[in-house]
Amino acid sequence: MKITSQQIEDILNEHHLLIKSADVNATFDFLHYDTRQVRNNTLFVVKGAFKSEYLADAQGVTGLIVEQPLAINLPQWQVTNVQKALSLLSMAFFDYPQKSLWIAAVTGTKGKTTAAYFAYTMLKEATNNHTALFSTVDRITGPEPQDKKKSDLTTPESYELFKDMRRAVDNGMTHLVMEVSSQAYLKNRVYALRYNVGAFLNISPDHIGPNEHPTFEDYLAHKMMLFDHSDEVIVNSETDHFDTIYAHAKAEHDKVYLYNRSMITTQESAIHESRFTVTKSDFPEMIGQYRLNLPGDFNESNALAAMMMVAFAGVKHEAMVKGLDEVFIPGRMLSLPIPNHGIAFVDYAHNYASMRALLQFAQSQSPEGRVIVVVGSPGNKGVSRRADFGRVVSELADVVYLTADDPQFENPLDIAHQIAEHIDNQLLVVHFEMDRIKAIHKAISNAGQHDIVIVAGKGEDPYQKINGEDVPYIGDYAVVKQFKMQL
Repeated sequence: MKITSQQIEDILNEHHLLIKSADVNATFDFLHYDTRQVRNNTLFVVKGAFKSEYLADAQGVTGLIVEQPLAINLPQWQVTNVQKALSLLSMAFFDYPQKSLWIAAVTGTKGKTTAAYFAYTMLKEATNNHTALFSTVDRITGPEPQDKKKSDLTTPESYELFKDMRRAVDNGMTHLVMEVSSQAYLKNRVYALRYNVGAFLNISPDHIGPNEHPTFEDYLAHKMMLFDHSDEVIVNSETDHFDTIYAHAKAEHDKVYLYNRSMITTQESAIHESRFTVTKSDFPEMIGQYRLNLPGDFNESNALAAMMMVAFAGVKHEAMVKGLDEVFIPGRMLSLPIPNHGIAFVDYAHNYASMRALLQFAQSQSPEGRVIVVVGSPGNKGVSRRADFGRVVSELADVVYLTADDPQFENPLDIAHQIAEHIDNQLLVVHFEMDRIKAIHKAISNAGQHDIVIVAGKGEDPYQKINGEDVPYIGDYAVVKQFKMQL
């Protein structure tokens, strides 16, 4: 793959990004934005807080894309927005892989990963394993073990996004399901990318803070950008702020496809599964009975959104039934009975809405027992979550162990105390234990046979983010299994 100076100018001019062109006729053999990844004859995209001296050890850079010209003797194309330029140039460098994929995109404050896995599993069944997945948990670009890797971002940087799309296409994938975060639009990671169908699950305050969205209104506005770039759109009519969301969607589309829980009848919502019937839908192939390999009525709502998405791809009822029956989501609603210590649930829940749904489910499953929660909040982002976690455990928990969860450059004990400041339930028993493994073990040890322990936040993540490093961690589910094996 290569990119020429003429292509660069044509692309940047088409999108009104070019301020000043480089007077050169060149062909570049490589494109990147990370000096550690530079190869021979690289067109380098300068983004973020960059200094020209960073290029000293980056041998092979022969051209630059910049917002502000650098004092260096290399051809430079000056643009108004380097993030947008990176997305457009990455598309071209990887030969527009999105043109060879049917793409379903999903956004929402909670449930994105769950709905994405539901859609992926059904499409995988319908396409004979020719479906890729870009999620918060995994990025899957093909059928082999080497085609699966842990995700570092819900929606990756545009260069990584199109590189993985190219891998998927080269591996024979024909369909892609991807999560699209508000940050993806805020940071222009998906600039100029279009989807066959986009689903909007829900909205509640999240990702609001100094390094993210300044206000809830800004957060919602970036979420709704999904409608502007989707051929067909699906909206949960039970979401908060529905009128605003529906009006935005309707302004861009003649028909907005709606779903809600009145479309289904629940037969059973048990600890390990859910059984329900879809009784009405715009898509006849959705009508019928399903076993969902996850518990909780909130997951049934996510399943509706996923079924509607894949219906646009022509997926039939049989593939929907089999996909939902077999779906497995790493780190999501994993349960393990512990002899004499009730049941432990491990889930990636990491905001108010997802935590509230999870704790309500726990209460409904064991009304005679206690709900014991292990939770922390990430450092240097999502500051509003700290108050949210204090509120939700006050409302629905009996015991809480506050612990570390990707503290980054903050002191995890300081974060825990900020959560505790918003706990207003005098009956709630609060413990502080910053060693996450010890916190989980203590919580389960404290549980009786009718109690439910919720371990929230990390799922099966294999690391903790501490001081800018990914420090190895065995994952919450492994910690729970470790405790059970020690009994």
